[in-house]
Amino acid sequence: MACLLASVFFLVLRTQAAPPPPDHTPGGEGPGSEPLNLLANETEDYSPLVGPPGTSKRVPQSIIIGVRKGGTRALLEMLDIHPDIAVAATEVHFFDWDENYAKGLDWYRNLMPFSFEHQITVEKTPGYFTSPLAPERIRQMNGSAKLLLILRDPTERVISDYTQVYYNRLESRKPVQVIEDVLVRNGALNTRYKAIHRSLYDVHMRGWLRHFPLEQIHLVDGDTLIRDPLPELQKVERFLRLPPRITASNFYFNQTKGFYCIRSEGRERCLHESKGRPHPVVNGTILQQLRSYFQDHNHNFYRMVKRSFDWP
Repeated sequence: MACLLASVFFLVLRTQAAPPPPDHTPGGEGPGSEPLNLLANETEDYSPLVGPPGTSKRVPQSIIIGVRKGGTRALLEMLDIHPDIAVAATEVHFFDWDENYAKGLDWYRNLMPFSFEHQITVEKTPGYFTSPLAPERIRQMNGSAKLLLILRDPTERVISDYTQVYYNRLESRKPVQVIEDVLVRNGALNTRYKAIHRSLYDVHMRGWLRHFPLEQIHLVDGDTLIRDPLPELQKVERFLRLPPRITASNFYFNQTKGFYCIRSEGRERCLHESKGRPHPVVNGTILQQLRSYFQDHNHNFYRMVKRSFDWP
């Protein structure tokens, strides 16, 4: 009996000492998807347990829901200038990836930054906009959340989407295709290409308007943000009911990079070198096919959101 008890005791010790199974990171959207941000799943191991006095981790009061390659990173970093905004450092993919959503709200909250009571916590994950699950899940979490949707010309967004995937595959030493071979299949526009589907703004917007009133969704013009960031950011300040703190002095145009960089608290910083990569030159006929395909979808979108954009 003593031997049996000793064996059981040893087995229990082994079980308790065994490391947990490795966390499985959800896959992307198939070949050509963005590389996963592993830090989003690892932050809970490295984030401080206690923040500055008077702060806590809270679920976001505002979320940048997309769109991918619309300027979400630029928008987040520019909003980070505002002293009343606390931004999450990584794309969490909580509401669009089932495996992360199953980890629960406490897991999600723990990935948010420490913030003071008067600050607005902002998270951004571009994949939310095209996810059929994200709108209802966000509403269940916070039905009064203010959503930021940054958009750009859908044709340019497709080309930018392709460009990012192209360089990611080059860096990973994977085979690449020229853009015409991706956009056209059997002589016709390849409307099953995921980058094209992501640019059907009216299709994805319907799901959001089923769960949120239009007044809770602010549209940011991504094309304007690149050319002249201040007016778009001032509109966001008003939408979030924040005191105006972002000024023209917070930006300077970098001639080398070809876009605006940020100046804040005595520091200057530009977006990651992966931003602003040159786009491929697309065959004019294919480009026109792409624009024609988006035309009706764009007009439907304009009616849904009660405004228009300068898209061809």
